[in-house]
Amino acid sequence: MRMRPAPAATTRDASSGATTHSPHAATGALMNQLLSASFNQDASCVAVSFPDPSPATGFQIFNCDPFGRFYSSASAATTGIGIAPAGLAAVVRPVIVEMLFCTSLVALVGESPRRLQIVNTKRDSTICELSFVSSILSVRLNRKRLVVVLEEHIYIYDIGETRGFEQREKFMPNSANMKLLHTIDTAPNPHGAFNFRMLLQLALTLLEALCALAPSSDNCFLAYPPSTAGGSSGDLLIFDAINLQAVNIIQAHKTSLSCIMFSFDGSIVATASDKGTVIRVFSVPNGQKLHQFRRGTYNATIYSLAFDLSNKYLAVSSDTDTVHIFKLESDSERKEREKRLSTQSASGGGTFFESVAAVSPPTSLDSAKKMIGGIVGTGLAAVRSPLASATSAVSSFLPNTITEIWEPQRDFAYAKLPQQTKGFQNMCALVGGAGLAGVTPLAGTATIASTGFDASEMTASMVAGQLQLVVLSACGFFHVFSVDVDTGGECVQQKEYSLLDD
Repeated sequence: MRMRPAPAATTRDASSGATTHSPHAATGALMNQLLSASFNQDASCVAVSFPDPSPATGFQIFNCDPFGRFYSSASAATTGIGIAPAGLAAVVRPVIVEMLFCTSLVALVGESPRRLQIVNTKRDSTICELSFVSSILSVRLNRKRLVVVLEEHIYIYDIGETRGFEQREKFMPNSANMKLLHTIDTAPNPHGAFNFRMLLQLALTLLEALCALAPSSDNCFLAYPPSTAGGSSGDLLIFDAINLQAVNIIQAHKTSLSCIMFSFDGSIVATASDKGTVIRVFSVPNGQKLHQFRRGTYNATIYSLAFDLSNKYLAVSSDTDTVHIFKLESDSERKEREKRLSTQSASGGGTFFESVAAVSPPTSLDSAKKMIGGIVGTGLAAVRSPLASATSAVSSFLPNTITEIWEPQRDFAYAKLPQQTKGFQNMCALVGGAGLAGVTPLAGTATIASTGFDASEMTASMVAGQLQLVVLSACGFFHVFSVDVDTGGECVQQKEYSLLDD
């Protein structure tokens, strides 16, 4: 996640609407409040670090649902929980923090840009260190592979079976136990040129290298832009990280790629170009184009792409301050949904106006927001569906290449970010909803439960809850929006938290 200078942060109570300036923000200064941030593989947690002159040092890990901080490396150091001088205290302000699901294994890159530390947050100790010839741009993890991205090289390591890694930690004192499997020579990474020291001084986070690793151990694929020699700048190379071979090159876009994201099960991959107007989804590894979504007409910088765990929705955040959510459905499912909504809006003189008349007066500000969001969503669905049906009817007579231009799939739902986050970079994730029953921490590993948080309760909460959009902004705010999976439309902000609160 890349940050950039933006207005000082403010704090707003979502229920009362009151706004105050954050005590951590320098008055009149254009400064991000986060140095780096990343969701873990299933978006159940987010890890962040803070820039100078923030009083917070080290890194912190927050749970997303329910929201709360459950680990702080600075707290571990001050309370003396077995931390050694060469342990986490040495990493004062890490610019890369990558978790391995909900285990206590975390990958860190600190002020030395060529050194990677693999640490155990439960014991607050360093498991091993890896050094490289140039600056580390990005780190990716799943249960079988560790991927380290430099400007012109990608290193793939075997991290072995993660079950019970704590019991084997005494046998992993150094990098000799982290086996290097393969090295990929690449063209200079599109996001690779930067001055690392200037980066730290300006409190800007690392512009992450353009590379994605599937979270799945079964579909363990790596995706990155190949060399442009003989190909297009918008190509995407799919690499099998288990068998260590390239399996496909997908012609994703005509212009350079700007964002890549795998689904949780590694069966599909989403891409965006530097124009940011069209998002495409391909099957993996065969590269068949499954979906094409229209984010907008004007160019935009895409900050993040995020699938939900059931592969039904895709969220896209950008510098437009609107987060779009697209529904991954077949043509027949989409036409059936549009037909159903069109029928509902046509019957009885219009569902939209009936819903306005039938709604009960709100009893609180929270219920008023939900009521307005529901009405607006229903109204937009009623207006959109006849237009979509007409478009579908015309496009059925056109060739596929023309249909893609005539009938781009628009967003199913969207969220408007609050005023105080405008101008700041952000990242999004989809949590809750269906399809989470199989997502459980690994048996035998050190989970976040070891820090006092019950990971099993977290999973149960996520399964029981509705689909939610969470957005983390560089100003230090964490926003939670509800998503109406029936009608879509505008998402209603439910909660807002500050990561800067003590």
